[in-house]
Amino acid sequence: MRRPFLSSDSGSQSQNEVLAVRGLSLLRESAILRGIDWTIRSGEHWVLLGANGSGKTSLLSALTGYLSASSGTVSLLGRTFGQYDWRELRKQVGLVSSALRQRVEDGETALEIVVTGKEAVVNHWGPIRAADRRKALGLLSRIGCRRLAERPWLFLSQGERQRVLIARALMAEVRVLILDEPCAGLDPAAREDFLSFLKRWMARPDAPTVILVTHHVEEIVPGFTHALVLRRGRVIASGGLKGTVTGKVLSAAFGAKMGVRKRQGRYALRLG
Repeated sequence: MRRPFLSSDSGSQSQNEVLAVRGLSLLRESAILRGIDWTIRSGEHWVLLGANGSGKTSLLSALTGYLSASSGTVSLLGRTFGQYDWRELRKQVGLVSSALRQRVEDGETALEIVVTGKEAVVNHWGPIRAADRRKALGLLSRIGCRRLAERPWLFLSQGERQRVLIARALMAEVRVLILDEPCAGLDPAAREDFLSFLKRWMARPDAPTVILVTHHVEEIVPGFTHALVLRRGRVIASGGLKGTVTGKVLSAAFGAKMGVRKRQGRYALRLG
């Protein structure tokens, strides 16, 4: 088995582990994931990098209980999928993805969208309880979008939609938040505005563990501490950013010669 360029420390399971993936493999007609080991500890924020078809989506599905492993385990906050009710464990993981954005009805207000996060449903029906309204308004204030509470989804910008969906995930008081290519479809100005928000938000002491899924190293803002890099269903690098976001690793991940430079806390990629 090919060893990663850099591996996280592999000691005994620590009490501060938020997520622990051990020997995870997904086999269908062919291997989708093979032998994935990944540990996330409290206080860490991770980037998941890899080319299309590298297994990122399958790994996310395993983390949220939508795909069952062929072998290996996924543990969240010390509880292992298969040994506990996966529906309850899944409530501890928030997911903001393009698939979710597409399911929201145009007439739903930002407030209604946030409230739906409590029960992990899409599109609100019925009256909103006073306690849920207060909590949702508080979350909208927390992400800087209180003014959008009564604005319909149709009239929210792409960046505003991303923030509202983050507030929706926090409505369930998740411990892990997965942002699946949150900057896809944003223009350059909107992307930088969202990334600035993400940087400020991760610095909060009450922020959950964040996993950012992206193809673009330019989206790795200060606040992220570690990266996991996949290639053809295997981990080729895992650990601190300094040892994983490198030209050597990314060249192997994307199958093209690449160089990486870092300036003022941000990464830039060059080909060749």
